[in-house]
Amino acid sequence: MQIGSPKPAARHRWRAAVLTMFSGAPDGQPDWVQAMEDGEDAGLFGPGSAVWAVNGATPTLVAGIRALLMQTLHPGAMAGVHDWSRYREDPMGRLSGTVRWVLTTTFGDTAAARASSAWVGRLHDHVSGSYNDSGGADVAYSAHDPELLSWVHLAFTEAFLGAHLAWGGAIPGGADRYVFEWARAGRLMGVQSPPESAAELREQLLEFAPRLKPDRRVLDAVRFLRNPPLVPGARFGYRVFFAGAVASLPADYRRMLGLRRPWWPAMTATRIGLRAIAALLGRPSSSEEAARMRIARLGASAR
Repeated sequence: MQIGSPKPAARHRWRAAVLTMFSGAPDGQPDWVQAMEDGEDAGLFGPGSAVWAVNGATPTLVAGIRALLMQTLHPGAMAGVHDWSRYREDPMGRLSGTVRWVLTTTFGDTAAARASSAWVGRLHDHVSGSYNDSGGADVAYSAHDPELLSWVHLAFTEAFLGAHLAWGGAIPGGADRYVFEWARAGRLMGVQSPPESAAELREQLLEFAPRLKPDRRVLDAVRFLRNPPLVPGARFGYRVFFAGAVASLPADYRRMLGLRRPWWPAMTATRIGLRAIAALLGRPSSSEEAARMRIARLGASAR
């Protein structure tokens, strides 16, 4: 009797588990990914863009945690999450929705990117309420408030760019190009004046500093993000990536969040973990592959 090595089977199971966690399908090709093969243009960005290089790379796994940590610091954004989000009851559902928006905006055609942004906007139509600002006054909020839209976009851009600079490869055109390109996604979400360079990104983040307010809800969210209810096999890897997100955060944000830089080499451990994930998933991602197939089809039909 021939006994095969268990390693390929184990690798397949791990790969399916990771893909299911982020896309909802064990092969990484849910309906919304397969739909990327359709469409009428290359999309907002296209091959060779800074956004494809950053948003399609594995450091986004850490960037997502880093962005969520930063977003909690704005009391309006935190109020919306606390009052309306089901992140505690269904953290994977919220994660997969965010992943779907990011990848569709990045790799889908222009119509798909617009539709995905509109879908997110509709989900936020009912998100409103009030919170206490840094001076103790009650402030009404809505998920469509220009200030909150701007803060979420800034936190996302800073986190994805920062994580890629820490652990990713070269960015075509550099950091400025990524910020400039990703501003298009911000405008689709209703951001009025998104930054278009790394310097503008830093300036706009500094402008928000007086409005950031860590409170009990922020600390509760940080505790949840530190130890979410994941399946046992994913917990160790997540803890490494959470530590990497904390270590890579600017020190001012860490202090406001009540976090300390890990004493152990979290940056190095995260780099090793990301390389392992990249080897497990392979390149290109199913989303990028679907986008390239669409672009090739359009090119062939234009000849």
